[in-house]
Amino acid sequence: MQTDIEIASQVKMKPIEEIAKILGLKEDEWEPYGKYKAKLSLASMDRLKEREDGKLILVTSINPTPAGEGKSTVTVGLGQALHKMGKKSVIALREPSLGPTMGIKGGATGGGYSQVVPMEDINLHFTGDIHAITTANNALSAFIDNHIFQGNECGIDARRIVWKRVVDLNDRALRQVIVGLGGVKQGVPREDGFNITVASEIMAIFCLAKDLQDMRTRLSKIVVGYTGDGSPVTVADLGVEGALTLLLKDALMPNLVQTVEHTPAIIHGGPFANIAHGCNSLIATKMASKLGDYAVTEAGFGADLGAEKFLNIKARMGELDPKVVVIVATIRALKMHGGVPQTDLKEENIQALHEGMANLEKHIETIQSFGLPFVVAINRFVTDTDQEVNALKTWCSERGVKVALTEVWEHGGAGGMELANQVVALAEQDSSSFQPLYHVKDTIQDKIACIAKKVYGAKNVNYTALAKQQIEEIEANGWSDLPVCMAKTQYSLSDDPKKLGRPVDFTLTVSEFRPSIGAGFLVALTGDVLTMPGLSKQPAALKMDVDDHGRAIGLF
Repeated sequence: MQTDIEIASQVKMKPIEEIAKILGLKEDEWEPYGKYKAKLSLASMDRLKEREDGKLILVTSINPTPAGEGKSTVTVGLGQALHKMGKKSVIALREPSLGPTMGIKGGATGGGYSQVVPMEDINLHFTGDIHAITTANNALSAFIDNHIFQGNECGIDARRIVWKRVVDLNDRALRQVIVGLGGVKQGVPREDGFNITVASEIMAIFCLAKDLQDMRTRLSKIVVGYTGDGSPVTVADLGVEGALTLLLKDALMPNLVQTVEHTPAIIHGGPFANIAHGCNSLIATKMASKLGDYAVTEAGFGADLGAEKFLNIKARMGELDPKVVVIVATIRALKMHGGVPQTDLKEENIQALHEGMANLEKHIETIQSFGLPFVVAINRFVTDTDQEVNALKTWCSERGVKVALTEVWEHGGAGGMELANQVVALAEQDSSSFQPLYHVKDTIQDKIACIAKKVYGAKNVNYTALAKQQIEEIEANGWSDLPVCMAKTQYSLSDDPKKLGRPVDFTLTVSEFRPSIGAGFLVALTGDVLTMPGLSKQPAALKMDVDDHGRAIGLF
């Protein structure tokens, strides 16, 4: 069996100008970035603003296993299937972070015959967007330390700086560091730390900004720390929002590439869904909707994370109107939720499969609570038996749930035709009655209780003493009307990654709040979620190399 990168290397890509022509873009609305990539001008949205939006399709999933469940593969495959049907489809995806690429998962551009290309470029440095965000974030750190060194006009309390440096890698050794050592000329010594770039508030701002000026305004609102009396200090107080915008202006242009079947794909932005809001940029999603009859996008991890944030945060801020949701389910993940160890998932186990379906059932209820029609996509793996597939189909049929066997890894768009037909039928019925689950004017505790109980299935929510104190500070600063972005493990509906399936009667514990005022939401940390992951004992990087011709090996 060929690997993803071997399949991708055999694809004869079309020059990017041909993909731009498929979308009807004018010559001055895109800039080539080599032969097979392009940056899309934000000015094109002015020409397209009166055009009716295409139908927006959101792809989400059940709680995944550590290896992922092929949600990006299904997203790409669905886009290709719609293209085969004669629909003008555009795919909108996130940019892969080097953290998981070099860590557990390897590459993140889909798989098999449903992936975006050039996959090695996209999985590595791509067009430099994430590096630009890293640079802007760390420039702000430098401006903060220089401000203190040069006299500290804003009165920043060095013990209350909340802005951290970032790097786009999993590096646990950088979680807590000391900066400014070496004497008077080296600055003021203080505690600092690193997050992974995709957890930076600048990444969230980048992905929620409506245009360049909106991004500048949001950057100015970032809270970098507090004075001795607890007053917030912002980027606007430091006067560096213009410099940060300058560093990001080119990156804000979405990236155009293609799938292995030459379906247009816009890849832009990449926040994690377990520690951030987990969706590609709002600009890219809106552009895909204006350029296509169907825009197919995804949200990270399960419906309890990425989809909840897409619907409660991104769709609210961007005034998006999703028409259909696809819930990706895999036999192997359902068996794991039914108690099968990860090492035994290749073995047939109908009983465990049935027990694990409780997890799928909860995600179905979550999507229904938003008033959205949906289809369950069974993303078939080669180890799935016919008996297991039929058992899942029967379970769905008995509950009146629309289900489609999806074999897009092996067959590309042709393997997603059943899914595409069901998605089109639902989209054309236009039966969506989408509404976010809570009002932003609700109290912080009510918003979190809504998510915890309706989406996770929690019985209660507990707050640490620190979290309670921070709620008072948030309210005093006038920030309580913002949406909540939950930071939670992706592996469980609860805040405990070991509680698989559908846990009940559990208490969710909120340990800390991190206000992201520029992004426009409040991050609530639960469990042991880390904003700087670490590498595993056998990271994917150990299998990566280049051949004698400089071609990548082992990205997936």
